[in-house]
Amino acid sequence: MSEHHRLIILGAGTAGLVAYKEAARHSKDILLIDPGPLGTTCARVGCMPSKVLLQVAKEFHSGRRLTERKLTRDASPAPDGPAVMQHVRTLRDGFASGAIKMVEKLGDRYLKGRPRFVSPDTLEIDGRQISADAIIVATGTRPVVPEPWQALGERLITSDTIFDLETLPQRMAVVGLGAIGAELGQALAWLGVEVQAFGRSERLAGLDDDPVNEAALEAIGQSMTLHTGHDVEVEAADNGVTVNFGEQRFEFDALLAAVGRRPNIEDLNLAALGLPLQDNGLPEIDPQRLRAGDTPVYFAGDLNGIRPLMHEAADEGRIVAHHALHPDADCLQRRTALGIVFTEPQIAQVGMPFSELPDDALIGKADFSDQGRAVILDQNHGLLRVYSDTEGRLLGAQMAIPGAEHIAHELAWLIQQNLDVDTALQLPYYHPVLEEGLRSALQGIRRQLEASRQRPDLPLCGDEDDPLAGARLTAGPGDE
Repeated sequence: MSEHHRLIILGAGTAGLVAYKEAARHSKDILLIDPGPLGTTCARVGCMPSKVLLQVAKEFHSGRRLTERKLTRDASPAPDGPAVMQHVRTLRDGFASGAIKMVEKLGDRYLKGRPRFVSPDTLEIDGRQISADAIIVATGTRPVVPEPWQALGERLITSDTIFDLETLPQRMAVVGLGAIGAELGQALAWLGVEVQAFGRSERLAGLDDDPVNEAALEAIGQSMTLHTGHDVEVEAADNGVTVNFGEQRFEFDALLAAVGRRPNIEDLNLAALGLPLQDNGLPEIDPQRLRAGDTPVYFAGDLNGIRPLMHEAADEGRIVAHHALHPDADCLQRRTALGIVFTEPQIAQVGMPFSELPDDALIGKADFSDQGRAVILDQNHGLLRVYSDTEGRLLGAQMAIPGAEHIAHELAWLIQQNLDVDTALQLPYYHPVLEEGLRSALQGIRRQLEASRQRPDLPLCGDEDDPLAGARLTAGPGDE
């Protein structure tokens, strides 16, 4: 007797679990398949443990800055490597436990194993064939490790293995200057590791706005030595790793490979879908519905490479579940693109990339080297650049500034609401806050607009029934 389900989901990561929850609103006939280990990429080896490591590292870094400024009588404490890494693992395991418990509660609706397609609607797993009306592939990714580097053995570290280190090496090479390399490299450097980072490109964390990229390189280059513009050659040495970079040769105790991630699809036999496969091994995917051709197969999460971020994976889980159960439904609009790197200064990209702006786009900027709140925080470095069209409608931004995680959100909300510079400037800005830098950038755009703006940056008197209209706030000392 054949086994058939309304929906099968491959992968119990963020995209797969969100897809399951969304689909469960409409059907109970859902099967989730994952080979383990359970717990999402974000919780186990990605955004959560990396931020724990960064936070601990930042606290040590802040202590050293107090000492350098002669604001403390005692020497700043030195990190205890084993204790730091155990702290990271403890919090990591707590973050991952929620996803693990959710899967375990599914009972026989969860199947552990590695399936493979035998046709677009049928899978084989452990000699058992299971078909479905629709199948969602959300099997995630793993770090790219070039074949020659595998000879490094335990001296080779990736974002999937770094959090299991018992202690920290003295000297670390970081190859790759994307978000992972930048975050982990800076964290290790703040924890006392001698870090040198290498990148083929001169771009840091995907920035394509040259002035912002230069500001980021300058600021982060104060934490670790950056080498850009060449490929690296890596080989094992007697006591570690040798990195050849152009004409230069370096010795390290270990190497962190941060050169990208690849989809986990090798065992899926995607050729059985009957569609041409691209160089990455995937069929062409509709970027809106995330469907592969006219098959009942959908691809969600970072494996499809469209927007490989955790919050986007969650949204893609909702999208594929919706369309898998309602294939003729109207497509769902994606939220404004938003990416954040938690270095110091934080790096963020919002909305339209700089490289895609129209030729007549307007740009406003704010230099945070003398921004009041940034000076107080002892993080006075970096640059914000905000983009609009010729009518002042906000399009996007790139930044390498303190507090970018918050300012990027504020800009994403403004852009998604299709608001313009005038409206954004009518919103409240407290003092002293980092958002005053955003206001400066917006004012820079407004000065370029053709229409004369004579009215102050205040909203017009409006609805008298508005309970917030005329609300009185008590200002603190010096804040009048």
